[in-house]
Amino acid sequence: MALVTTKDMFAKAIKSDYAVGAFNVNNMEIIQGIVDAAVEENAPLILQVSAGARKYAKPVYLMKLVEAAIEDTGLDIALHLDHGEDFEICKKCVDDGFTSVMIDGSRLPLKENIELTKRVVDYAHSKGVVVEAELGRLAGVEDNVSVDERSATFTDPEEAAEFVEKTGVDSLAIAIGTSHGAYKFKGDPYLDFERLEKIQELIPDTPLVLHGASTVLPEFVERCNNYGGKIAGAQGVPEEMLRKATKYNICKINIDTDLRLAMTAEVRRYLAENPSEFDPRKYLGPAREAIKAMVQHKIKNVLNASGKR
Repeated sequence: MALVTTKDMFAKAIKSDYAVGAFNVNNMEIIQGIVDAAVEENAPLILQVSAGARKYAKPVYLMKLVEAAIEDTGLDIALHLDHGEDFEICKKCVDDGFTSVMIDGSRLPLKENIELTKRVVDYAHSKGVVVEAELGRLAGVEDNVSVDERSATFTDPEEAAEFVEKTGVDSLAIAIGTSHGAYKFKGDPYLDFERLEKIQELIPDTPLVLHGASTVLPEFVERCNNYGGKIAGAQGVPEEMLRKATKYNICKINIDTDLRLAMTAEVRRYLAENPSEFDPRKYLGPAREAIKAMVQHKIKNVLNASGKR
């Protein structure tokens, strides 16, 4: 077993009503919890690394942890760069062995986004690496990605078709109402399914990606708050909306905030109930199990990816 690209994963998913989970990783316990869940569910898996994760853990440590996960579990795993901001970081990750990279030129005018994406696509494809790009902008904050709601714009379907044709990108992250972070909606949750359906019609063979798609599970928010946290008003994307999205070529759903909440909730609970404990293994172990249980829930009940490996 080895690191693989997302090409075969998406080729299967686009023909069926399921999506591959793309989970952000920062340390050993998070990786172990995710891969153990994928093994039990026999599910395809993408582990993704953001700029913040690279800064926190150092790329070489993350790469070795992913390699260890493959050796330990026998899983085929796609290793993906999340939100690469320029050509140089994408090139570095391709050269370091990543099998998938995202170039995020969504901040740029369409013409410049196309030019930047095409440059990354040409280099990555020459090395056998696939590329995700983004068109449209999501509100919220994730690592160094910050876009306030006023400048968040939904993806234009006609521009999406032009973008894919001119760049040759392998998959496209679109903006239809999701957002980064734990505070995705101030009112009723809303995803623009009419827009999503139009995008699917215009680029039917292109796998689509949802960023900012954590559901911000209430049980973890409540547990965090019950044990000293202050996460009032957090709200994510309802699971039924994500399940519906998989019927419109959404082949990859990104999950980060829910991992953070699951881990933090369990750490807070354990330390509050065991105030004399100071062995990190005692609280990181249960946190790892909380991540595993949450990821299994996502794979089975949201992504519909159990048994799809």
